[in-house]
Amino acid sequence: MSAVYNVLIADDEPIIREGIRDCVDWDSLGMIVTAEAEDGEEALEIALEQQIDILLVDMNMPFLDGISLMKRLRTERPHCRFVIITGHDEFKYAQEAIRLGVKDYILKPVDPLHLYDALHHIRTEMNGTLHQEQYLKLATDQIQKNTSLLQEQFCLDWLSGRLSHEEIKQQLAFLHLPVCLPSTLALIRWSGHAEGRPMLKEQDKQLMLFAIGNIAAELLQPAPLVICRESSGLLVICAWYPPDHFTVSSIHDNEQQADEMMSAVKDCIGLHVQVHLQSADSIDEEHNNTVIRADHSLLSEQDVDYSQVMTATYRQAKLQLDGQSRVSPLVRRARDYIQTHYHNPELTLEKLADVLQVSSTYLSRLMKRELGHSFIHVLVQIRIQKAVHLLKETELSILDIALQVGYDSQHYFSTAFKKMIGVSPNQYRRDTVEQS
Repeated sequence: MSAVYNVLIADDEPIIREGIRDCVDWDSLGMIVTAEAEDGEEALEIALEQQIDILLVDMNMPFLDGISLMKRLRTERPHCRFVIITGHDEFKYAQEAIRLGVKDYILKPVDPLHLYDALHHIRTEMNGTLHQEQYLKLATDQIQKNTSLLQEQFCLDWLSGRLSHEEIKQQLAFLHLPVCLPSTLALIRWSGHAEGRPMLKEQDKQLMLFAIGNIAAELLQPAPLVICRESSGLLVICAWYPPDHFTVSSIHDNEQQADEMMSAVKDCIGLHVQVHLQSADSIDEEHNNTVIRADHSLLSEQDVDYSQVMTATYRQAKLQLDGQSRVSPLVRRARDYIQTHYHNPELTLEKLADVLQVSSTYLSRLMKRELGHSFIHVLVQIRIQKAVHLLKETELSILDIALQVGYDSQHYFSTAFKKMIGVSPNQYRRDTVEQS
């Protein structure tokens, strides 16, 4: 149903106003004569107070003439339409009327058919504009309601290389995402099975995947992010951290955050998942020697193709995650045990082998082959990751942190920390404070 439009008749002659009011079938036009005015100032006041849509205006009125009135309303009520009704057929009025967007120019005495046709044309135009605005609002509302789905499909298309550099930039802006590469990709894989529970129905599996994504996303906050789900069930989270989020130990931070995600999923819903985080500053040296710095300072039109870099990053992250999936149950148990008992200063390869009931030689060889690192490297890496967290999140002394992560010597801890992170624990803490 079309809207009803408010009409104001502005003329200093009462008989003219009456004649206009009585010569038109306003109901058939979907209009109502809301008010009349006998001078320009009164007309302006009424038009603003009563939200007038159509103004029938005489050129020569007291206090404020027709042209001046229309100029004011063009600024203060730009959607108002004008029809000039005047006894003067002067070209200067016609010129000014055109500039003001006047819809018709009618000479007195008013021809009822001419006026009706002019008003009918205005109604048709206004209805079209109204319908267009309604359609645009409906489309906008639908987009807003489905923004997360649109963002997910966009990121899936981006990851798969189906979009050009320019398309990516346009879509990022349209979907209210930072117009740059994601700083981190988080890949999460779940087998679809829950230990100690009967086989899950498909609906329950989808709910579990939804829960896993939300748990992981909480740990990536407050970065803007998009959760994507591949047809294979692999979850991919694209996160846009601010540049100052990154530190010299961002790779180690990723490993720690991946461990936190796995632990959080295990604690919250009792599922074992594999997680790999890939930072933008570690990608694609093999692809045209493109290197992206963590602060995004190289993200310029000349340096980066968003499509190529994103697909290369994703490909590398999947290779890393696939490498995790090839870890044998024994090595997985060994790694889990280290994660749980890293704080024990007496944890050794021999003790771990004894717990797992295998020979230390066999366990050492298996860990080296499947993880690419020795037992002691894995242990030190986990201990230093935990220490980094304590240095950033607590005010514990360096000695207390050393003791908490399994070192009975502050000197030995500091040496191991500097070897892995590149700076001493004290320097790392100072740098972190300065960046916060």
